[in-house]
Amino acid sequence: MSRLRIAVVFGGVSSEHEVSLVSATSVIQNIPQDKYEVVCIGITKKGRWLYYPGDVSLIATGEWEKDSDCVTCMIPGDRSVHGILKLMPDYTYSVLKIDAVFPVLHGKNGEDGTIQGLLALSGIPYVGCDTISSANCMDKTFTHTILDHAGIRTARWRAVYKYQLPALSALVQECEQALGYPMFVKPANAGSSVGVNKACTREELVHAVKIAFAHDDKVVVEEMVEGREIECAVLGNEQAEASLPGEIEPSGEFYDYEDKYVNGTSRLYIPARIGAEAAQQVRRMALAAYRTLGCSGLARVDFFVCGDGSVVLNEINTLPGFTDISMYPKLWAADGIAYPELIDRLITLAIERADEGDE
Repeated sequence: MSRLRIAVVFGGVSSEHEVSLVSATSVIQNIPQDKYEVVCIGITKKGRWLYYPGDVSLIATGEWEKDSDCVTCMIPGDRSVHGILKLMPDYTYSVLKIDAVFPVLHGKNGEDGTIQGLLALSGIPYVGCDTISSANCMDKTFTHTILDHAGIRTARWRAVYKYQLPALSALVQECEQALGYPMFVKPANAGSSVGVNKACTREELVHAVKIAFAHDDKVVVEEMVEGREIECAVLGNEQAEASLPGEIEPSGEFYDYEDKYVNGTSRLYIPARIGAEAAQQVRRMALAAYRTLGCSGLARVDFFVCGDGSVVLNEINTLPGFTDISMYPKLWAADGIAYPELIDRLITLAIERADEGDE
């Protein structure tokens, strides 16, 4: 039986570019080689797409970009091609047929529906959520609005837009009255805790909002929820399943970018240190949010479990970290699905969805 050819796309024009490189390295190293032939496509921080035929170990460090064998490539929105175009220095091109794409891209221009739209146009099956669910989960204002309407509890929140900066003083007062200190300030469209800050005073709130605006034109201000930080992995299309919950114990005030990917000093507990009833509630809410937002393939749903046992949904990540220390693959490993099998199932789900005519 011939192997399926899978394009793993990594990098991207995103503040999470480096995380993507590490995630992609783990995916490529763990993909079942007997079933899949891997084609590596890297996107530089400036947005150049490159076919990379070199050593996988150079991806995580960023050295892959210097490989002299890299050539410009693209995925055209043309279903007759069903693959990538490699553009040669002599202005000729060749077509490399692709059976599916695994976009290992985090944050903007990868997890927000942009590449999903391109792949939908191309007719190539791809791992993960579709265009609209990716966009709705990426934008925290959309996520909050949809989940609020569905009756799924999230933190109380307010949105602040860059055009409202001249009236920031009044908006700050509104947040103070509605949410109270401390608050968390987040770019509406960013992940991995990029641009997220805690504010305990008016001065800190104003400063945090301005920092968040460096990453997005829209900012979400949320009440602080006291509780254990719990994460639940979801896998599947229409018949999705939720993993047992895991718990993050941050080494700092909250689980920020440094804690996630640099320091490595936070502690993970699988299963989470919560009661059976709370664990079941987490799993039920994870599946409810997944379905409400139209997710497919995979997502990691993050929660707070409070001291009184109540559960508050924090956010949904449609392409969570896939590094060797990431919670998503660790949760499924604890449920008996090893990393290579997990990748295999994700690719199978992508092809099944395409065969059902969803794209």
